[in-house]
Amino acid sequence: MHTKHSRREWLTRAASLGLALPAVLRAPLGTLLAPLRATPSSLSAPPEDEAASFTAEQESFLEEIEKASFLYFWEAADAETGQVKDRCGADGPDARRVSSIAATGFGLTALCIAERRGWEDSASIRRRVLNTLRFLFSQAPQEHGFFYHFMDMRTGARTRRCELSSIDTALLLCGALACRAYFADEEIRSLATRLYERMDWPWMLNGGATLSMGWKPESGFLEDRWDSYSELLMLYLLGLGSPRHALPVETWDAWERPAYQYKGVRYIGSEAPLFVHQFSHAWFDFRGRRDRYADYFANSVAATKAHKAWCLDLAKEFPDYSEDLWGITSSDSRHGYVSWGGPPRSGPIDGTIVPCAAAGSLPFLPQECLRVLRTIREKYGTRAWKRYGFVDAFHPRKNWYNPDVIGIDAGITLLMAENARSGFVWEIFRKDADVRRGMERAGFHP
Repeated sequence: MHTKHSRREWLTRAASLGLALPAVLRAPLGTLLAPLRATPSSLSAPPEDEAASFTAEQESFLEEIEKASFLYFWEAADAETGQVKDRCGADGPDARRVSSIAATGFGLTALCIAERRGWEDSASIRRRVLNTLRFLFSQAPQEHGFFYHFMDMRTGARTRRCELSSIDTALLLCGALACRAYFADEEIRSLATRLYERMDWPWMLNGGATLSMGWKPESGFLEDRWDSYSELLMLYLLGLGSPRHALPVETWDAWERPAYQYKGVRYIGSEAPLFVHQFSHAWFDFRGRRDRYADYFANSVAATKAHKAWCLDLAKEFPDYSEDLWGITSSDSRHGYVSWGGPPRSGPIDGTIVPCAAAGSLPFLPQECLRVLRTIREKYGTRAWKRYGFVDAFHPRKNWYNPDVIGIDAGITLLMAENARSGFVWEIFRKDADVRRGMERAGFHP
C-alpha cells in the first residue's frame, strides 16, 4: 500500500539523520481527506500567481531573508572543501563538522545567487565553487557517482554509517548544474559535467522499475524505493537527462501519483511533509508545462492551499495557528528531529511553527507566505530570527526556539525566495541542455 510505504520512507530518512526521533503518530484521515484516483484533467490548473509582484518594502524584506540565509552557506562550510554543514548554531559558526551533500547542493546554488546580487566578492565565490567541485570529484568517497548522505566536512569521510543517497546526490547535482549554467568558467563547467557523467543511474535501479533510495557497503541497496510522488521529480528528470548513463523513459511512468482532497482542494500528494512539494521546484521550472499526468506547479499551489487550510483547522487545538502564522514540515522539535506535517496529520503535531514551510512555498502563494514570514520576524523578533535568518523551528506557546539552523531548510528558503522575486534559479537551470532533455524525455510540453 502506498500509505504504509510512504510513511516508512520518511521514517527511514529522518532516522538516517542520527538525531532523537519521537514516535511518529498518525490520526484518522477523517471525512475531509481521502485518496482519489489521479487523472490528468482533474489535477491540471493554471498557476494562481506565476509572476509574483512585490512592493519595495516586501522586496527589501525578502532581500534580508536571502542574505541571512546565504550567510549560512558562506560561514557554515569549509572554505577548502566547500562542504556545507548539515546544521549549525543559529547564532553563528560552531565546532560541528558533519556536512550534508544536500546542503552542499543548496550551497552551490546559493553561490550563484550571491554572485548575481553582489553579496560577496566574485573572485571569492568562484574560488569556493571550484574548491567544492574539485573536492567532490577527486576526494569525496562515492560509488557509481553517488555520494554518502553525510560526511566530515574537512576530510570527506563517511559519518553516521549513513547511506549512499540517491535523492541527496540529486540535490547536490542540481547545485553543480546551476553553477555550470551560470558561471562562465571552463573548469567549473567541466567538473560539473564530469560529476554528472560519472553517475550510473541504471545501477541505482538495482534491477527494478524505480530507483532505490540508496546503498550501504555493509548491506547493499536499501529496501525502499522512490516509487510514489514526493521530491522525486528532480531525481528522475536528472536521470532521464543524463549524458552518459540515462534512465529508461519508462521509469517516469513507473512511480505512483496518488491524488488527495482536502476541503475540495485536489492534488497529487503523499502522506509526507510539505517539503516534498517544494524541493524539485527550487531548480526545475514547471510553470506553464505539464506531462500527461499533471501540471506540477499548479499541483504544488493546490497542495500548499490544502496545507494552509489544514493548519487553520488545527487552530482549534493550537490557537497560535492563524492566517498570520501557519506551516509545518520536517524540522527540529523540542524532542528531536521530526518528519511531521499534513494533511493527513502525521507526526506528533504540537503547535510548533516551521518557517521554511511558508518560505519554501513563496512561489506558490507569495502574499500569503510572505504574511507568515513577516509575522514571525515582527512578532517574535530576535528569538526566532538570528544570524542566519529564521531558526529552524519554534514553539510560541512553550517559549521554545530552536538553537540551530538546518542547511536544507535555509537552502529552500533562499532559493524559493529568489525564484519568487526574479525566477533566477529557474532561468539558469532551464538553459541547461541536459535538464531540457530530461524534461522532454519525460513528456513535458507547454
